[in-house]
Amino acid sequence: MEHANHTVLLIEDSVDDALLMKRALEKAGITGSVHLARDGREAMEYLTGAGQFGNRQAYPLPQLILLDLQLPEMHGLKVLEWIRSQSQFRSTIVVVLSSSRQTGDVQLAYKLGVNSYLLKPSSLDGLYQTVGAIGLYWLTLNQWPEVSSPVFSRSPVEPASSLQPLQAA
Repeated sequence: MEHANHTVLLIEDSVDDALLMKRALEKAGITGSVHLARDGREAMEYLTGAGQFGNRQAYPLPQLILLDLQLPEMHGLKVLEWIRSQSQFRSTIVVVLSSSRQTGDVQLAYKLGVNSYLLKPSSLDGLYQTVGAIGLYWLTLNQWPEVSSPVFSRSPVEPASSLQPLQAA
């Protein structure tokens, strides 16, 4: 199943892990653009369109962010905290892919607003299955908010009590 026309930002410092992830994304049919940020600072530059990432045609905003936690200079949880502090990224899907099984990391990731926390599989087949499931769920089955309208500045939804009952056909 193809998941075309989606942009994925992979935040991963390991060159080997990044290559394996890109291969797994291709195998899963995620054929849109996949961009790599090698640390938290580069991820922030990509998301804000700073420096080399200023061309949004070449570096579009992602619908999905795959985030490693063990990053140089800035821990992945700090990156997640920054992402969620930016109003334009509050509805962007962020999936942590980490080798950390520490309860504190998992708890804090969810407290900071991660959409999903997954352990990095130890085998290549496991990685293919995990990435395939991520693509199927987040890029195919998941319903996306409209990009043209700001998600957090909409007027409140009309109360259910004011809705008219459906007419029987």
